[in-house]
Amino acid sequence: MTAKIASPLALFMAAAGVVLFSTKAVMVKLAYPYGVDHVSLLVLRMAFSLPIYLLIDAFWSKKPDGIVLGMRDYVGVVIAGIFGYYLASLFDFQGLLYISASLERLILFTYPTIVILISRFILKEQITKRQYLGIGIAYFGMLIIFLPQLFVESDTDFWIGAGLVFLSALTYAFFLVTSGRYIPRFGTVRFTAWSLSISAFCVLIHFTLSSSPEQSIMDHSQEVYYLGATMAVFATILPSFLISGAISRMGASNMSIIGSLGPVSTILLAIIFLGEKLDWYQVVGAAVVIGGVVWVSKK
Repeated sequence: MTAKIASPLALFMAAAGVVLFSTKAVMVKLAYPYGVDHVSLLVLRMAFSLPIYLLIDAFWSKKPDGIVLGMRDYVGVVIAGIFGYYLASLFDFQGLLYISASLERLILFTYPTIVILISRFILKEQITKRQYLGIGIAYFGMLIIFLPQLFVESDTDFWIGAGLVFLSALTYAFFLVTSGRYIPRFGTVRFTAWSLSISAFCVLIHFTLSSSPEQSIMDHSQEVYYLGATMAVFATILPSFLISGAISRMGASNMSIIGSLGPVSTILLAIIFLGEKLDWYQVVGAAVVIGGVVWVSKK
């Protein structure tokens, strides 16, 4: 199969989407000092996003010509919505309570390797030697980052956070595998709008079932609402359409390579806005992880 060639427009869409998505972790960390919990913050993100997605679906989306959608397609988009922006976001937001935004992004960045492993063991696709090498390099980089933590006593919170973010990467990888099948059938705009809308409803149901009777989404400071709205527009809506559009134009493999901008931009933003810093071994590990993922994604 001939690989898609990335046009300048596709490259711009991919890079802009990745950088905008990378601001999410920084905004979450900025919101937590105001006392908001991870579920309420996720509710605000989705509450601000949902009306826009519904409007976009109503006025601008259309199904590709000649494709008849069946029950299997609708079940697929529901599964994609649950895994992609509900479970993945829930695990991610909770993990950010315990670890830095920089480390969160590096763990999430392993998702292309997980996509390949899912394709191998569930979809029975073959893995090339190049891909095996890239996966090995990426996880060797993670070992460099996390090995010193094995010698730190009473650091349970760190491992809880890292585990939650890895679960986020795992569920997001399932979303990508699913979206690769259903985006061509629904169309980029409709698939994105429907999957995000389903995720938003899941988040609202989660909040309703898990919150106490006296807990209200309206009890937070105005800074939390500003950050929630900003996160919805600039770290959810815009990048979701930019990345879906880029995937349709340049293919998932090329998109994964451009995704290497994500950890770099998150680390820079975390240094600027959160005052975070990486130790020397984390810098080395980050470089190895990024190199491994680019290697495994490149064709």
